[in-house]
Formats: sequence, C-alpha cells, structure tokens
Amino acid sequence: MELGMVGLGRMGANMAQRLAQGGHAVTGFDPSAQARQRAADHGVTPAGSLAALVSELSAPRAVWLMVPAGTIVDDTLDALLPLLWPGDIVIDGGNSHYKDSIRRAARLEQAGIALVDCGTSGGVWGLTEGYSMMVGGSDAALATLKPVFETLAPSPTTGWGHVGPVGAGHFTKMVHNGIEYGMMQAYAEGFAILERKADFKLDLHQVAQVWQHGSVVRSWLLDIATDALKENPTLAGIAPYVEDSGEGRWTVAESLDLNVSAPVITLSLLERLRSREKDSYADKLLAAMRNGFGGHRITRE
Repeated sequence: MELGMVGLGRMGANMAQRLAQGGHAVTGFDPSAQARQRAADHGVTPAGSLAALVSELSAPRAVWLMVPAGTIVDDTLDALLPLLWPGDIVIDGGNSHYKDSIRRAARLEQAGIALVDCGTSGGVWGLTEGYSMMVGGSDAALATLKPVFETLAPSPTTGWGHVGPVGAGHFTKMVHNGIEYGMMQAYAEGFAILERKADFKLDLHQVAQVWQHGSVVRSWLLDIATDALKENPTLAGIAPYVEDSGEGRWTVAESLDLNVSAPVITLSLLERLRSREKDSYADKLLAAMRNGFGGHRITRE
C-alpha cells in the first residue's frame, strides 16, 4: 500500500526502508535534506514538504508520524490537517503520552480523520529484526493498515497487535518502557557486584556469554550488555550519566494514580536521576550526619 512517513530520523528512516523493501510505496518527509537523501537511497520517495508528501498519496491516505513526543506532534498535526481529507488516517508511532493521543484523536475525528496510536519498540535493530508494535485505534483503521504492520513486524503474525481503542497503544508502550527501566537496572546492579568482587578476577564478558544460553535471565538486553562488555570491558570513557525518555516517569505517575505498587520501576527511575548528580548535596548531608552521630570519617573533596 501507499504510506507517507513524516520524520526520517533513526527510527523513521529504518521503518520507511523496511516498508519499501517489503514492496510498499513510501513517501518520506523530514526537514533535513540529508535525511531525505539517505531515505531516497533506500527506496523511499523524498518529499520536500508536508504538502508534497500528501500530494504523492492516493486517497484515502495513511500518514505515519515518527517525531518526538510533545508539542512537535501537535505542530505537525496543525500543518497536516488542512492537507488531509475525511477518511484519511494518521498514525503516531512515537512515544506520545496516551492522554495526548486520546485528545488528538478527538480533534481529528471532528474532521473525519482517524488517529491510530502505535507504541513502537525495536530501536536501531528494527530494520533487520522487525518491530514490536502495540496498536490502539478503530477496527476499520487497523484493517486498512494491516499490511503495514505485517511488514514492519518480525513476522506477519508475531510482534504486533491491536491492543485496544485510541490511547491503549501508547499506554501499553509506556508500561513496556517502565518494565525496561527495571530490567536494565537489575542487569546494571548485578554486573556492578560482579565487577567489585576483585578476589575472583571475573571476566564479565565471559559471564554474560554464559548467561546468554539456557539462563532464565537471558534476553535481548543481556545480548546488548554482552556486546558492550566485549568491546569495552572496563566501560572506559563512558560517563555514569543516564537519560530517561519520559515514559518511565509516566509509568510511575500512572502507578500512583491507579494505586499500584511499582517499587522496582520507581527506584530504577530514581537511579537514573541520581546518575546525573555530579555534586550531590544529599550525599554530602548524609556524610555529615554519619559524622555527627557516629564520628564516621568524612572524605574531603
């Protein structure tokens, strides 16, 4: 089928390329001329503007947004709406907050345009391995887009699903990322304990390789950690500073709203925040209090 892809960054470009390889006619737009050229080199028809992209598509049109969550999604919709017709479909494949997706769907519905929210996982490996997609929207919209999901997924029948109405896709992806936070934190802490046990002189890459096969903790995240330890066993040159995409925060906030205890996800988020404290006032005060009640030594800067 025909599809317009708005946003040709790492994810959008790879998704457009996978679709083109699967036989779909993909037109792509990105503000960057270089990004458009790279996509053109992989079978994607480049468009110099949103208007040009829409003009390349036959009605009813399907336009997939792969842009950062937040106001840029609304700004893109503002620019797209005058160009679209009733019966067209917009897919938001980014990491939007599910409440924003519900709000945007109501706005587009007034113009007769369907919004589908697709929580997308797969990262830079999605091009070759396929993407995991959690899709929210109407049955009619999903039926139209089924060939696209079947091509993007690891196989036509695995790795994607219609999880519920609009909002359900991004809600499910939000929780998915919260779980990811906890899993990554557990791996990081475990390997930190192994690294600290100097007496055994453990080869952490070897340990990771052992765990990759037959172990109950084997996973794709472990595979990534194994590759990292092979390339840089001491992790030299990597600053202990961990960003968060925002979805971990949203998951924790939702757990509070729903009265669901989620201590692992919550603490993993807090550890990411802690990693950014280069001059922790809290830790300095802890040291001062330990000195005050127990005479424990204070390490001076």
